[in-house]
Amino acid sequence: MSVGVPPGQSPPLIPELDTPLPKIGEPTGLLKWIGSVDHKQIGIMYIVTAFVFGLLGGIEALLMRYQLVRPNNTFLTPQDFDQLFTMHGTTMIFLVIMPMLIGFSLYFVPLMIGANDIAFPRLNALGYWVFLFGGLLLYYSFLGNGAPDAGWFAYAPLASQFNYTANAGMNYWGVAIMTTGIGTLSAGVNIMATVLTMRAPGMTMRRVPLFVWMSFFNAILIILAIPALNASVVMLMFDRLLGAHFFDPPAGGQPLLWQHAFWSFGHPEVYIMIFPAWGMISEVIPVFCRRPIFGYEFVAGATIGVVILSLLVWGHHMFTAGMGHTLDIAFAVSSMMIAVPTGIKVFNWTYTTTNASIHFTTALLFALAFLWQFSAGGMTGVMFAAYPVDWQMEDSYFVIAHLHYVLMGGSAFAMWAGIYYWFPKMSGRLLDERLGKLNFWLAFIGFNVAFMPQHFLGMLGMERRIYTYTDQPYWHLLNLISTIGAAILGLAVLVFIWNLIVSARGGREAGDNPWDAFTLEWATSSPPAVHSFEQVPPIRSRRPVWDLNHPQHADWKTPHATRGI
Repeated sequence: MSVGVPPGQSPPLIPELDTPLPKIGEPTGLLKWIGSVDHKQIGIMYIVTAFVFGLLGGIEALLMRYQLVRPNNTFLTPQDFDQLFTMHGTTMIFLVIMPMLIGFSLYFVPLMIGANDIAFPRLNALGYWVFLFGGLLLYYSFLGNGAPDAGWFAYAPLASQFNYTANAGMNYWGVAIMTTGIGTLSAGVNIMATVLTMRAPGMTMRRVPLFVWMSFFNAILIILAIPALNASVVMLMFDRLLGAHFFDPPAGGQPLLWQHAFWSFGHPEVYIMIFPAWGMISEVIPVFCRRPIFGYEFVAGATIGVVILSLLVWGHHMFTAGMGHTLDIAFAVSSMMIAVPTGIKVFNWTYTTTNASIHFTTALLFALAFLWQFSAGGMTGVMFAAYPVDWQMEDSYFVIAHLHYVLMGGSAFAMWAGIYYWFPKMSGRLLDERLGKLNFWLAFIGFNVAFMPQHFLGMLGMERRIYTYTDQPYWHLLNLISTIGAAILGLAVLVFIWNLIVSARGGREAGDNPWDAFTLEWATSSPPAVHSFEQVPPIRSRRPVWDLNHPQHADWKTPHATRGI
C-alpha cells in the first residue's frame, strides 16, 4: 500500500522518480526571437523594428514633400496633410530615433563592460514588446476613424477639445505615447543598473568606452524626462475622455501649462536622441583614425554639463508664447550655455582626426558628415537662443531645417556610421564598401539638397505646418529643390537596404575584429554567442583589446596610462 493513500483507494498516477521528464527542444525560427531574453537579440529587435517604422515615416515625409513641390497643389487635403505631419513627427521621434539608439545600447553596453547579460533580462524583453505594441496601436489609428492630426507636440487646446479634433486619432496617440514611454523607461533603468553593477573586474568608470558613458547619461535623462511626458499625456487624456479642464481656458485651464509640461520633456528628449549617437561617433572616429580619442575626460565631463543644462532650457521652445522678458532672458542664457559643452565634444572629435592615419571607410565617412551637419544644426540652434531672432524664425521653415540638421544630419548619420561599424560584429559579415560609399554620397547629397534650401525658405517667410502655399517669389524653386533632395535621400535608403540584404546573405566573413578595434565587444565571436564571454581579457586601460593584440604598444605600459578608480 502506498504511504499516505487511504484504504480502498488507488494511488495517484505519477511518474516514477527515476524516469526523466521529457525535454522541450530549444525554440527555433521566429519563436526563438519571440521568446528571447538575450540582450543581443532584444537589441536587434529594437533596431529592426525602428527601421521598419522609419520606412513608414520616410514614406509619410515623401508624400508631404510631393504635396509641397508646387504652389496650390491639391494632391493632399488639409486633413490628410495634418495627419501625415503628425504621424511623421511622432514616428521619427518616438518609434525610430529613440528606440534604435536604445537598441544599440542594449546590444553593446553589456559587451563593452565585459558582462554576459543585462541587469534585468525579462524587463528588457517586456520593454521591447510594450514599445512594439505602442507603435502598432499608433498606426492602427488610420483604421480607427482617422490618424492623429494635432501635431506630434499635441498643443492644447487644439489636441484636447473635440471642437478641433473630433476623431479618435489623438486618443490613439495619447495611449501609444504612454505605452512606448513605459518601454523606454524600462530600457533606461536596465542600462543604468547594468553599467553600475555588472562591469568586469578592472573596468572602472574611468575606463569604460565613451559609448557606455553616453548610454549611461542617456538612461539618466530617460528616467528624469519620460515621467514628465507621461504625466502630461495623462492630463490630456483626462481632458479628452473624462471632461477634465487642465488645458481648457473657458473652464479655467491653462494651455500654457501643456507647453511647459511637454517641453520640460521635449528638450531633454533632444539629447536622449543624440547621446548614444555621440557615443557612436566617439568609437568610430578613433578606430579609423588609429589613435585614442583626444580628451576622453573632457568628452565625458562635458556630457555631464549637457545633462544638467538640458533640464533647464525647455523655455526656448516657448519664446513666442509670451512668457515675459525675465523668463525669456533666463532661458536664452541657459540655451547659450549648453552650446559650450557641446562645442567641446565637437572640438575633441575634430582634433582626433589631426595627425592621424585615417582609413576612409564608409563608417568614418558617415561620422565625418555627422560632424559637419550636427555643427551646422548646432549653430542655427544658438541663433534660436537669441529670442529676438527666435520671434522672427520660430514658426518658419528655418526651424524645420534646424531640427533635421540636428536629428537627421546628426543622429541618423551617426546611426549609419554605427551600423557600418558594428554590423560585422552583429552578423559575422562585412557590409559591401562600394555599396556603402554609394549609400553615403547619395545620403549626404540628398540630405543637404533637401534641407539646406529650407533655411532660405524660412528667411523668405514660408511658415511651417502649412499644407500648401501661394506662388511667392522663390518658394516654388526652393521647394522643388528640397523635394528632389528628399527623393535622392530615399534612393540612398534603398541602396542601404540592398546592401544589408546582399551582405547578410553572402558578404565577406568579418572575423572577430575586422577593424583592429579597441573595446571589449571585439574580443567576442562574430556574432557573439548567447554566453558572450568565456573569459574577459585583462582590463588595464581604456583599450583592452588593443592591449591584447598589440602588447608592445599597450596603453597600460606607457607613462600616461589610465590607472582608473
